[in-house]
Amino acid sequence: MSPVIRSLRGYTPRIAKPSFVAETAALIGDVSIGAESSIWYGAVLRGDDNPITVGRRSNIQDGTIVHVSSTGQGTVIGDEVSIGHAAIIHACTLEDRAFVGMGATVMDGAVVEGGAMVAAGALVAPGKIVRTGQVWMGNPGRHARDLTADEEAYLAYVATHYWELAQQYLSGG
Repeated sequence: MSPVIRSLRGYTPRIAKPSFVAETAALIGDVSIGAESSIWYGAVLRGDDNPITVGRRSNIQDGTIVHVSSTGQGTVIGDEVSIGHAAIIHACTLEDRAFVGMGATVMDGAVVEGGAMVAAGALVAPGKIVRTGQVWMGNPGRHARDLTADEEAYLAYVATHYWELAQQYLSGG
């Protein structure tokens, strides 16, 4: 079984090697995946009206939806970004080493700077900026506190961990 890789409007998703794209993931249209990245089960990246760019060694976990704006911008996901299960990432920018927790939503024009964390279940409203070192929580999301030293270390750990896990899937177990 292979993932859904579908061309649309003259664009075919591009996947740098090595990378892992799970069998039930779907990449549609103008989507670019960087080397050593992993797209997990049930994730959908739909670059139909604008591009989606995923950098190197980023992980988009199970059930996440990544989409773009039909009238505004695409979605940019930098290097070593971790996006938790069932998140919604829509027409926004996640800078290098940003973290988005499970079930969180990041809306149009928002920016999550490198080294920032959006907590599980948070909603980052359109145009908001989550600054480096901040943790945003709630709905609507707001700066709740600064990252702890342990959380900063976790941001570095998770991208490496997911690439190591992806390699096990690529090798068959």
